Amino acid sequence: MPFETTGWTRAHWETAADDLLLAVRPWASPRNGLISLPGARPSWSGPRSDGLEGYARTFLLAALRVAGAHGQDPHGHLPHYAEGLAAGTENPVPTGELSGHAPDAWPLMADVRQAVVESASVAIGLRLTRPWLWDTLDDRTRARVVDWLLPALAPSPVDNNWWLFGLTVAGFLQDAGIETDRARHTIDRALDRIEQWWLGDGWYSDGPNRAFDHYNAWALHFYPVLHAHLAGDKALLDHYGPRLRRHLDDYTRLFDANGAPMPYGRSLTYRFAAAAAPWLGAMTGHTPLTPGATRRLASGTLRHFLDRGARDERGLLTLGWYGPYPPAVQSYSGPASPYWASKGFLGLLLPAGHPVWTDPEEPLPAETEDAVTTLGPPTMLIQSTAADGLVRLHNHGSNPVHPQEEDPGYARFAYSTRTGPTVETADNHFALLVDGVPTRRGPAEPRGHGPGWAASVHTPCPGVRVLSATLAHGRAEVRAHLVVGAPPGTPVRQTGWATDGTVTGQLHPVHGYAIASESGTGPTLAADRSRTHILEGRTGPAESLFVALASVTAEPDPAPVATLADVQITGRTIRVTWPGNVTRRLTLDPRTSDVLPEVQQQ
Repeated sequence: MPFETTGWTRAHWETAADDLLLAVRPWASPRNGLISLPGARPSWSGPRSDGLEGYARTFLLAALRVAGAHGQDPHGHLPHYAEGLAAGTENPVPTGELSGHAPDAWPLMADVRQAVVESASVAIGLRLTRPWLWDTLDDRTRARVVDWLLPALAPSPVDNNWWLFGLTVAGFLQDAGIETDRARHTIDRALDRIEQWWLGDGWYSDGPNRAFDHYNAWALHFYPVLHAHLAGDKALLDHYGPRLRRHLDDYTRLFDANGAPMPYGRSLTYRFAAAAAPWLGAMTGHTPLTPGATRRLASGTLRHFLDRGARDERGLLTLGWYGPYPPAVQSYSGPASPYWASKGFLGLLLPAGHPVWTDPEEPLPAETEDAVTTLGPPTMLIQSTAADGLVRLHNHGSNPVHPQEEDPGYARFAYSTRTGPTVETADNHFALLVDGVPTRRGPAEPRGHGPGWAASVHTPCPGVRVLSATLAHGRAEVRAHLVVGAPPGTPVRQTGWATDGTVTGQLHPVHGYAIASESGTGPTLAADRSRTHILEGRTGPAESLFVALASVTAEPDPAPVATLADVQITGRTIRVTWPGNVTRRLTLDPRTSDVLPEVQQQ
């Protein structure tokens, strides 16, 4: 597709930041300690905690706006937050509920653990605006703020990226010369903990699990690298900066040419927070992108959401993706949660003369050439096509935070920047039908990966295993599933891409399927309604192999996907010949659940 610039400058970003900040002011408490935004329901932490969240996350945006302008504050953002800081910490309360206490009081971390999360945004805001806010406070107010922050230096109550909230608070206290020994210990302990989750090639797991999602970029890389940068700690930056760069090699390929990040994983309502890590790479010099491509990515992402209804008629960010969309919202999220998107404004810290603001915009990786990128640690594939700028993600190794659940954000075999996932009939899913009810995918265990392919195994029900593999090339995908242990005659179902008419989904039976149909699949975060193709078959007396070709594309009048690959099945071996006479051969072993590759290129 032709390369199109966003045309956005630094002035556009400043205006967007000011608009977001001015829109929340009417919802502040009498002394600005809480910003309690309207919403259909509070988070599980309660409305007072949600009000703190509104303060902390918008304060982060105000800090980036003012610090990036070297203290210039034409809309008077900081005085509001300085007053709220004093009021919120004057007499903190042990509850997330609003009734019975001062209307501005913040909840204590010991009683409302969500306050630990918000302390990190408060700390970054104070660190960035120290000359214009912290240094102007009286000693009593500073002491109360420190008393409120100090509990964040305790061990994390949640064993995942939450360890980095304490690190972030400690970084501010260390800079301010407060409790420096304890702060240093907190930083070291947090870094030691996440080191146990480092898997190489740019990827952490988000805790002792296999949860891979946007938290790699906007938390696990973001906080250590930003701390090292703000602290001027060259040793830390030399350690964590190259990791960020390696992650960005993959991560920047997850952005569509139209600016959309991949709608995959949890906390999708943070939207343009997805631009934070690319900005941080440019800020620290640890990025594979040129300055012009960095601005193109970030500006495209911000504009993508602002142009598609992410703000309501009052200018407030909604809980959803474009407009409100409850299925994409976690129970820990409240009305102000979307303002973690403030991280996406990190680029405002770069001066107006920096090349990211002055160089011409350049194309994103998705626009330059067709590519299939294999991600080793997560066992995923990123598939992009230059003709339409569309990006797909094939998942064979990332699992939800709670593996007992089938979360649509993790359990699908494939995601794209312009489709689903669905909530009703599951898109991009393979299931056995037990008493007419589709089985869940369950936690996916990686079973191998290589150039252009990835594989996994899952147990949909006791005694049954499904060994799955995806091979990708251009816009085409081969989807293979070997079912082992199912009673003969068990129905199976493969669904395709849930499309809304703006893109074309295709699903072609190759082996094992007998029935093809199409069905409505309900709303998605991208559309009010969608449809998907469906293939159905039945298991045989032994292990049974099911193979299909699939595609999603924004190309006009696309050729049938069956013309894009020659697929030959011999026993449990799949031989695929792509255009250009490139051959991939995989054997699915029913005994070991291994996928054995043989790659031939001619």
